[in-house]
Amino acid sequence: QVQLVESGGGLVQAGGSLTLSCAASGRTFNSYTMGWFRQGPGKEREFVAGISWYSSSTYYADSVKGRFTISRDNAKNMVYLQMNSLKPEDTAVYYCAADRNMYGSLKMDRALVGYWGQGTQVTVSS
Repeated sequence: QVQLVESGGGLVQAGGSLTLSCAASGRTFNSYTMGWFRQGPGKEREFVAGISWYSSSTYYADSVKGRFTISRDNAKNMVYLQMNSLKPEDTAVYYCAADRNMYGSLKMDRALVGYWGQGTQVTVSS
């Protein structure tokens, strides 16, 4: 059974930092683009960041560029999202995602996600 399990969410003040982790089990995703999406209150789920299977290429939504960093450790089947300079508008449930296809686009399409985690809440207070 394939599972993506996120951790590391919580409550933080504006300007603070959090690191989210995603542990994959049930199969390896070494050849798959992986990334993070988020869904704020009353909003649609949106793309945040994607990382290539070989880790040297990344892509970020404009809203997080320069503040968030995505990384992965294929040996451990882990994906991370380092979030700095957090803003209240970053408040959302954050979801780890694995692309349905091998070597997929870094700018992940929600419709092409093959696996989702259960989500972890990030709340940024002003």
